Amino acid sequence: MGKFSLYNIPLRSLSEGKHEFKYDLDNKYFALIDDGTADVKKGSVQVLVSLKKTSMTFELNFELNGAVSVPCDRCLDDISMPVETKSKLIVKFGKEYSEESDEIVIIPEEDGEINIAWFLYEFIVLSLPTKKVHPAGTCNKAMSSKLNKHRARSADDDTEEETDDVELEDDSSFSDPRWDALKDVSVDED
Repeated sequence: MGKFSLYNIPLRSLSEGKHEFKYDLDNKYFALIDDGTADVKKGSVQVLVSLKKTSMTFELNFELNGAVSVPCDRCLDDISMPVETKSKLIVKFGKEYSEESDEIVIIPEEDGEINIAWFLYEFIVLSLPTKKVHPAGTCNKAMSSKLNKHRARSADDDTEEETDDVELEDDSSFSDPRWDALKDVSVDED
């Protein structure tokens, strides 16, 4: 048995109609899925898979709820992020495995089953915000001071004073002098 055999759904042996599968994704699941580059290393996510089988297709609807721990983009300490997402997957039988789109997967008919372990991980990662940071002022203080020390500053900024987490959050006041000339360019819109 493979390490993800728990996440195999035996499509061929299911009767037509609706079926439900429940999974609890815990730290053990995230440790198994980690290939060394995974963003999510810990968490607790409950999964409900509603499967509808017709004569030609299998429609899988996923409901994921819980929380995962990811590194903060600013200080690299762990931060807990909520996971609440719904996703859909259409599975069809064919000669060989292929993904026709984000929602349509072809699996070999002789296999007769689909392993959803990686799909669950993708749904979780795609539900997370692009920027994952602690609320202002709660990042690791040692890391924040190192970031401030190496932070790029504008050429006309003569002050050497330290900035705090609040200023790190909003970089809109930073101006790169190489692009300043473009601010005066007018764009004609037709």
